[in-house]
Amino acid sequence: MTDKVVKTDAEWREQLSPLAYKVTRKHGTERAFTHDDFPKQAGTFRCVCCGAPLFDQGAKFDSGSGWPSFYQPLDPEMVGETEDRSFFMRRTEVHCNRCEAHLGHVFPDGPAPTGLRYCVNGVALAFEPED
Repeated sequence: MTDKVVKTDAEWREQLSPLAYKVTRKHGTERAFTHDDFPKQAGTFRCVCCGAPLFDQGAKFDSGSGWPSFYQPLDPEMVGETEDRSFFMRRTEVHCNRCEAHLGHVFPDGPAPTGLRYCVNGVALAFEPED
């Protein structure tokens, strides 16, 4: 993994859109079905905050949940997990290990080969097409 990215709250606010800031820095959630226009071509989904490569287009699938879903991260060391007990639920939050940006949650109801569903806020990702 590369060096950690640490910025002040003011620096994150200046860099990110209001929604991206709310989701990634304050653990918010965007509304479902707001990112149905995600690219279909080959490429990499990167952290909108620090640019770390997080998910490959080949691992993306339509979960019907309304959020971009992936069955595995590009590099497991780039996506960290923490227990989330908010809203009277017990879930596993996923975040960028490079900058600690909140991405979404992972659930054990995904497709093969992992059986996992990384349910990610689209506003937390930036797409980079393959050359």
